[in-house]
Amino acid sequence: MSTPVTSHTIHLACDHAGFASKEMVRQWLLEHAVTVVDHGATSYEASDDFPDFISKAAAAVSASPATAVGIIFGGSGQGEAMMANRYPHVRATVYYGGDESIVTLGRQHNDANILSIGARFVDEATTKRIITVWLHEPFLSDEKYERRNQKIEHITRRI
Repeated sequence: MSTPVTSHTIHLACDHAGFASKEMVRQWLLEHAVTVVDHGATSYEASDDFPDFISKAAAAVSASPATAVGIIFGGSGQGEAMMANRYPHVRATVYYGGDESIVTLGRQHNDANILSIGARFVDEATTKRIITVWLHEPFLSDEKYERRNQKIEHITRRI
């Protein structure tokens, strides 16, 4: 497996359900000299709320979409992606197991810049593998994919 090398800053965030996965990934990325910003949670608190942490990572990616990506963790990853996708220039995709090509397609077709992982459903080895794939997969800058992403930005700014 390739190492998770990227020139982007990776913004991490989680809630209690994703805390162990986020900590494991943070350490793994740092071991590979990846620039990481950890937006929390910084300790396990069973009653924490994911919006408090996910919003910080999403805001950072939103502010620097050309140089930043995010990896966020929750129980299913669904609510976390919903939170992240409320920010301009953020395109979060969810992976909670199953066919790993969904991660590839999220990058290729949607230029996903946040990967939301359902920590209750994805083991450590799979988490590392899909992150590596996601970080190395380029966006297919085909006109139709760019047009669709532009429409998302345009429509969501008007609503």
